[in-house]
Amino acid sequence: MIRSFSLFIFLYLFWLLLSGFFTAFLMSAGVGCALMVTWFARRMNMIDQEGHPVQLGPRAVVYWAWLLKEIILSAWSVSKIILHPKLPISPTLVRFKPTQKTDVGLVLHANSITLTPGTIAIEANANEFLVHGLTRASAHGVVDSDMDQRVSACEGKA
Repeated sequence: MIRSFSLFIFLYLFWLLLSGFFTAFLMSAGVGCALMVTWFARRMNMIDQEGHPVQLGPRAVVYWAWLLKEIILSAWSVSKIILHPKLPISPTLVRFKPTQKTDVGLVLHANSITLTPGTIAIEANANEFLVHGLTRASAHGVVDSDMDQRVSACEGKA
């Protein structure tokens, strides 16, 4: 029940954020929509640790702030590579074993790799990730990385 309430609150706040208007009609429409989506999600048994991972809590906010910084730094690095006259790329594939124990952690890690410019998680499972990097350094940078440790800490296993 606590997850359902939390989902309702998140959905309603998201509605308010996207709406930007605070009239009585729109705010009540937001309540109605958030209630309906929450009800549908409960009927489909989608409100669980994977569907609504509130157990990550504040650790996720700290991780997202760090990830945003890494995305910006990586985007700057990729921009320099693209603008370099000799285009110094060295596409590389690497395989490594992630340290995450939960599905939420594995998905968070794989998506974080893909969100970071210059790297893409091609395959992701509990035993092995296959990652493509624009350069040899970016590809090898995901193996035993700070990101892996931070995702494990975010999921509460480090």
